[in-house]
Amino acid sequence: MKGEHHFKIYKPYGFLSQFVNNEKRRKNSKKLLGELYDFPEGSMAAGRLDFDSEGLLIITTSGKFSYHITATGIEKEYYVQLDGLITSSAIQQLQQGVEISINGEKYQTLACQARLLDVPPKLPERAKKIRDERHGPTSWISITLTEGKFRQVKKMTSVVGFPTLRLVRYRIGNLTIQDMKSGQVEPIKREEL
Repeated sequence: MKGEHHFKIYKPYGFLSQFVNNEKRRKNSKKLLGELYDFPEGSMAAGRLDFDSEGLLIITTSGKFSYHITATGIEKEYYVQLDGLITSSAIQQLQQGVEISINGEKYQTLACQARLLDVPPKLPERAKKIRDERHGPTSWISITLTEGKFRQVKKMTSVVGFPTLRLVRYRIGNLTIQDMKSGQVEPIKREEL
């Protein structure tokens, strides 16, 4: 479509997945996506990442394209650093789907792909240090979902006994953040997804 613009961005830790801050009373304004790049008017994030999550976010000026990314079952892969050494039974629970709470209601997550990452992924250093080895071991997993409920990955890992320490969305469809730096923005073509 004419006049459409699409970007992929490595959303850094500590940024809101939005362009306008709706919290008027807040003294310390949180950082917004528009501080990273001069996006065209009408740009919106297709989906969200929490303030303390990082990784791939698609920015578009097309509401239809945004809907396509968020509502049509496109795979989203997350790299997740966990508190403790995750067990194979916990990974199996994640794969089969677990019961979490969404807005106070019980919700059964769909079956998903989940696997242990033997080597921590090569990711940019996070702005805020997570913790060090004195606090016990950590492990990394990959979780691939086709749905995206509010804080779903964090709730899922918590339910199986391994709270999330760091959450990075690595992939949406065919697009990844491989070789991107935190805060980096790249124009993309709609067909690339």
